[in-house]
Amino acid sequence: MITQDSIEALKARLDIVDVVGSYLELKRAGVNFKAPCPFHDEKSPSFTVNPARQKYHCFGCGVGGDSINFVMEYEKLNYPEAIEKLASSVNFTLHYTDNTERKERSNLLDTLSGWYQKLLGDNHAASSYLHERGVFASSIEKFGIGYAPTSPETLRFLEQHHLSVPEALEQGAIGKGDDGRLFARFIERITFPIHAASGAIVGFGGRTITGHSAKYVNSSQSAIFNKSRLLYAYHLARDSVYKHKEIIVTEGYLDVVMLHQAGFTHAVATLGTALTAEHLPTLRKGEPRVLVAYDGDKAGRAAALKASKLLSGGGFDGGVILFEGGLDPADMVRDGRIEELNALLHRPIPFIEFVITEMIATYNLSDPRAKESAMHESIAYLKTLSPLMQEEYRAFVASRLGISPSHVRLSQPSTTAKPMNFSHHDIWELSLVKTLLERPNIIDSLLDFIDPSLLQYHGSELSAAINGEADSRLGALLMDERIRVFEGDEGIRAELITFLTHHYNRELKKIASENSVSFDQKSYLIRQMRDKIGRLRKGELVPLM
Repeated sequence: MITQDSIEALKARLDIVDVVGSYLELKRAGVNFKAPCPFHDEKSPSFTVNPARQKYHCFGCGVGGDSINFVMEYEKLNYPEAIEKLASSVNFTLHYTDNTERKERSNLLDTLSGWYQKLLGDNHAASSYLHERGVFASSIEKFGIGYAPTSPETLRFLEQHHLSVPEALEQGAIGKGDDGRLFARFIERITFPIHAASGAIVGFGGRTITGHSAKYVNSSQSAIFNKSRLLYAYHLARDSVYKHKEIIVTEGYLDVVMLHQAGFTHAVATLGTALTAEHLPTLRKGEPRVLVAYDGDKAGRAAALKASKLLSGGGFDGGVILFEGGLDPADMVRDGRIEELNALLHRPIPFIEFVITEMIATYNLSDPRAKESAMHESIAYLKTLSPLMQEEYRAFVASRLGISPSHVRLSQPSTTAKPMNFSHHDIWELSLVKTLLERPNIIDSLLDFIDPSLLQYHGSELSAAINGEADSRLGALLMDERIRVFEGDEGIRAELITFLTHHYNRELKKIASENSVSFDQKSYLIRQMRDKIGRLRKGELVPLM
């Protein structure tokens, strides 16, 4: 049995905003935080977290309690299991009445990280690479950078130190081939330990120095490692983020290391994946302004566009900084261009302006039909934003298109209970929204394939449904019997495949008529689009670009 003193000490370590915020996207409401209740269906948030009292309470269904109660309810755990899970999340050692000590999370990854760090100094190639990139010894120590040797050496280390093979497999340190043979996941790579917000090591990122085709690899997905949720170095940046009310999101581990080295200690990075909706709860903590600092190449711009749509739709303040000419933040710090870097970071392109500009840039505006398509796509994006932002950016869209703002027409939410009038064009989109309202559990699984910007007429309603916002249009939609709900998972899948096939065919025609890009770039985009259409026709859902 866990001792009461141990439980009280754990409670003192926990912050209920961090605990609940790791499950839900909390928004500040005065001195408290609010979110839609996870324990009953609701459109208007009535779930409140009080940081002063370290309690939560839902005024809708009446549930409430402390951090332990929340994890018990949310994870469906008993009291000891919830305590042990929370202790594991903050790397806290529990004491038991039989005078033993147990940690739910073993020290396997910590042991490996310590060994990797010792090996770094003995490897000339790895040390030289870091030196050439301008990384100081103090930064190597601060971030725990190390070096992973050959696979047999790692397996031998695990055996010699009596480290559990099942745990090593479970935590992604090693893998098992089809033939049953074990292998190390990190082989001849510079290693970057990845931590949870609590500071506990949950995995590694590794950069090859032997010319392997995969320049970077990460630990495999596991119970403790979710690359779509984690942010590299957030545990080091958190205090600075709260202090400066700003967070810099980059693409690479070395960008973060070098930015911290130059004094920008509020920098983090995604783990080899685009920014996702799962990152938003962490980014919202402390209500910082978010700066997306990506490479200016095609891949970087595409990632920045996707991130900007996600962040602007979520109501985040901030903007985009693109690094042109093949440079990145790490290179600028190494070259001593700190003032120039600082100036760039103080001149971000606001998210909404960036999205609109990037979208319109793909059209040939000398073609009236292309200009009209650009206007419709811009309007569809604006509808994912709040009514105030929609109105504010009408003129911006018009100026980019060279048309009168009166042509940028945004449908306003109905303020009466009158039935909505529909044309055949928007029935499908409303059916999708209604399906998600009635089956909110499928929202996360669909966001990889569709987002509000793809809808031509009802993107704002879809955004409200995804974010659980209170919206009179959604209530009217639920009551309207003219709008059907897609039946079953296979029915939804079939509807999505049909919709996405039409969408990507439209995109293909748009690319084919585009004259402002190079022949090579156009060929690449056309191949990409045709590949998506081909996969859809075979019945395969394809992720967003």
